[in-house]
Amino acid sequence: MPAHLIKLESAPDLVEQVYRALLDAISAGTLKPGQRITQEELAEQLAVSRQPVMQALRLLKKDGFVQDAPVCNGPAGRCRGLQVTPIDAQWIEQVYEVRGALDALAVRLAAQRRTPLDPALLAMGRAAVKRGDIKAMIDADLAFHTALYRAAQNPLIEQSALLHWHHIRRAMGEALQSAMLREPVWDEHEAIARAVERGDVKLAERLMQEHSGHASTQFNARAPAGSAATTRKRRPTPDNSVVLDSQAG
Repeated sequence: MPAHLIKLESAPDLVEQVYRALLDAISAGTLKPGQRITQEELAEQLAVSRQPVMQALRLLKKDGFVQDAPVCNGPAGRCRGLQVTPIDAQWIEQVYEVRGALDALAVRLAAQRRTPLDPALLAMGRAAVKRGDIKAMIDADLAFHTALYRAAQNPLIEQSALLHWHHIRRAMGEALQSAMLREPVWDEHEAIARAVERGDVKLAERLMQEHSGHASTQFNARAPAGSAATTRKRRPTPDNSVVLDSQAG
């Protein structure tokens, strides 16, 4: 087989690897909200050519994780490249509108089927709270909600919800810095799990709506007001270097 065909066949896998590496870096906060990024920096950090980085950035832009860099006061008049989409109150509200609808549907279907949830999921979350391990709290939260999506026995719910979880993960790390917000999350999770197992559809749905509302309110309280974060002018600074923990290819 000609060599160029082999390259074409392997290209989609490399783009996917770069996409996942950048998505993980954005979700974990390694690439911070509002941080400017360029193809050159990312290609160097990931040890790949610019082509898969360019394609991965197009996908990330389509999914709302990056956007065009705003006007700045640099010598060229504009900041080069893209920036990680900032987090602000409007952004959080929009994300949670979608998440709330998906979670309410998932918990309603799960309660109708009276699907039991693994108690270890709750124990994992409470253990993370006790240790003060924010990353483990976020992972446990995702595991609990993923179990609910699967309990609904509709794979489209899980597929739709998990994309939004990458957005939510970006906000959770900041909100969970407040110790007062940690334990109530798992009290709410436990109440939801009990309602699902009893088959109490109305209660499960109401508890989930309250849970999503509490999360949105708390995250909003720690986010910049309005959408000013997406439009204010920025000056280029020398400390905008990109450091990624994962490598592609």
